[in-house]
Amino acid sequence: MLGLCDCNNFFVSCERVFNPSLEGRPVVVLSNNDGCVVSRSNEAKALGIKMGQPLYQIRDLVKRENVAVHSANYHLYGDMSHRVMTMLKENVEYIEVYSIDEAFLWFGGIPCEQLKEFGEKLARTIRKGTGIPVSIGISHTKTLAKIASKLCKKYPKLNSCCLMQRDEEIAKVLSTYPISDIWGIGRRHSKMLEGCYIRTAAQFYALSEEWIRNRMNINGVRTWRELHGTPCIEFNHQIADKQTITVSRSFSIELYEFDDIHETISTFASLAAEKLRQQHSLTRMLQVFILTNRHRDDRPQHYEGAAVHFPVPTDSSLEIVKAATTLLRKIYRKGYGYKKTGVTLGDISSATIIQGELFDTIDRPKHRMLMEAIDKINATQGHEAVRLVSQGSISDHSNRQYLSPQYTTKWEDIPLVKV
Repeated sequence: MLGLCDCNNFFVSCERVFNPSLEGRPVVVLSNNDGCVVSRSNEAKALGIKMGQPLYQIRDLVKRENVAVHSANYHLYGDMSHRVMTMLKENVEYIEVYSIDEAFLWFGGIPCEQLKEFGEKLARTIRKGTGIPVSIGISHTKTLAKIASKLCKKYPKLNSCCLMQRDEEIAKVLSTYPISDIWGIGRRHSKMLEGCYIRTAAQFYALSEEWIRNRMNINGVRTWRELHGTPCIEFNHQIADKQTITVSRSFSIELYEFDDIHETISTFASLAAEKLRQQHSLTRMLQVFILTNRHRDDRPQHYEGAAVHFPVPTDSSLEIVKAATTLLRKIYRKGYGYKKTGVTLGDISSATIIQGELFDTIDRPKHRMLMEAIDKINATQGHEAVRLVSQGSISDHSNRQYLSPQYTTKWEDIPLVKV
């Protein structure tokens, strides 16, 4: 049997852990630059606030209903996610991290008759250890486990764990479950199915495999088989290394000066190099891109990117940032207001296999020791405690006026308790 552990309203729950006054109050968390709603408490959902809704559309509602608004605090959310995943690893045989707030669980060796009790206990353990409420769905396949986890959020009487095991239980759930909510059925196929008067999971279940194959891709067939209890989506408890790493961001204001854009590109390149080292990989290719605000028809537009291939694979922030600066000088145009920039690392390979070059001018062992020292300091003293000079001051030019403290990742933001 497989399970899915899904953190309830994760970003909101992270804010509530360190600010209990938010309990029972409508809360929303916004996207980058405080643009759109990306997480809602149940109270906010009851007010009709939709996922992805722009903040400017609900300002009156926020003021009238005393809705708490928070900017996205990704350092906090990432650390809280790590704590949840660590506790899951300590309690089940294998986990597959699916996203920042979801993980599939492998219940090897646990008798089926004990799974419901085990899931409830696991949910209580996570809540007690991290403060994050979770919903655990258990069934024969990943798709059915995903459905079961959603039922937990809808029905509190399930005590944070839903076990869908018997055929009659599964059939009852599928009879009313919306086709658009099934994991693996996208918007396009959902619209097609509803056009054929197929609106529930049970109706989709009742179709023939041939009908699915003729109208949908192989993923549609996999979803259909998974609803029938046949596992088709592999359980992979080992996190695969990323084949490309991209760091990019939009800004709250348009950047015109080269120095401002240079600091941003240097920071993004350094972050990408850090992610590369975390998975013990090297890169041969770097791409830099910059673009203006495409929504401003009254402003001149410019989009351009450039790439470079390293003669020797590298993970050095010094080398990658220097190359990014060179590319930026090639594509930057004075007089344009740039709204978004980013860097991408590609052609990634394992750091255990290095093809050197006879006339290499870089002292790679020295770079490697320096990067190890910087990563160690930043891991213990806080993110970006050590930065490159080219990164300038700590500023991402984003609009986050509702940002809460980084309670667990920044020394000066650690909560003080007076007794």
